[in-house]
Amino acid sequence: MKAGRTLQELAVEIQRQSGQMHDLIVSTDVMHMGITDKGLATLNIGENNTFEVYDINDIAHRQIGSYTRIPAPYYERMRRENPELLAYNVNSWLETQEPQNRMIRTLDGTARALLSDRYRRIDNYEVAEAVLPAIAKIGGARVESAEITAERMYIKVVSPRLEAEVRVGDVVQAGMVITNSEVGLGSVNIRPMIYRLVCTNGMIAPDAMGRGTRQNHIGRQVYGGEDYSVYRTETMDLDAQVLKMKLQDTVASTMNKFNFNTIVGEMREATSAKLDPRKADKIVELTAKQYGLIEEERTGVLGYLISGGDLSVYGLANAVTREAQDVESYDRSTELETKGYQILTMSKAFYNQLQNA
Repeated sequence: MKAGRTLQELAVEIQRQSGQMHDLIVSTDVMHMGITDKGLATLNIGENNTFEVYDINDIAHRQIGSYTRIPAPYYERMRRENPELLAYNVNSWLETQEPQNRMIRTLDGTARALLSDRYRRIDNYEVAEAVLPAIAKIGGARVESAEITAERMYIKVVSPRLEAEVRVGDVVQAGMVITNSEVGLGSVNIRPMIYRLVCTNGMIAPDAMGRGTRQNHIGRQVYGGEDYSVYRTETMDLDAQVLKMKLQDTVASTMNKFNFNTIVGEMREATSAKLDPRKADKIVELTAKQYGLIEEERTGVLGYLISGGDLSVYGLANAVTREAQDVESYDRSTELETKGYQILTMSKAFYNQLQNA
């Protein structure tokens, strides 16, 4: 599992960000893109030559491109090579489209998301405030790794309360990962996780298997005042209380024997799904293509598969979760931990394809 922030560091950053974030409800007819002397795009909000000017991060750029229906490759090319043309195109489409209210989420003077005015804000401090006390009530539970990126917050929890051997000496413990995105890239999500002690790998089971829970960021229409700031209503406060109780209940129930034993059973089954060591390179090539691994990740997975000496589906999945510790991005590391489980539970058809590589 990739090292991130400590729990204390996470709490400090959540508190800092909660004091620096500012959300706006803005009609698109008072929004336009500007370009600085250094060729960087800004989002300018206002009218009558009175503007609030925000830098734009990569996420907000993608969402602006999506809203104005500018194809992503062309948008990024203009952003790199001709920012004035980018601003012209964005502003032209903003001016010709029917005005709509959009929610703009900002942090530290940067526009970090352009979202619907029905986007339900579930902020990291709300999630942490709900789940951390619930985690503390689980016997022996510890936050093994945590992080806040531009895309998501992650809290990865492990407990020795549930422990088993996949094979002799290969001990795993129960865990869960709690994620939230404040910028429209995913719901609040609590999923079971397995922590492998021998190599500190994490493997995340998808909530689509019915073993976790999610809360979508969809709610009632939100309105802003004359300064575009978002109103806070009693209904929002009530929704927050309901969410808090739901998250606490889920934290208390996610690391249960059924989830844990089911995943451990899948791991044990995967140890007997052998792969031909003579075809290791081709097997990793096909796996990379099937599960979306880039070339650098593919090379790392092949190295860990061979050095691990376990040419089975279980060994292949562990090679991917071990590679997850080496990638630079915490977001991508967590994706690879999820892909490790997908590989562990690959279809019989794909397993046969690997056998016949």
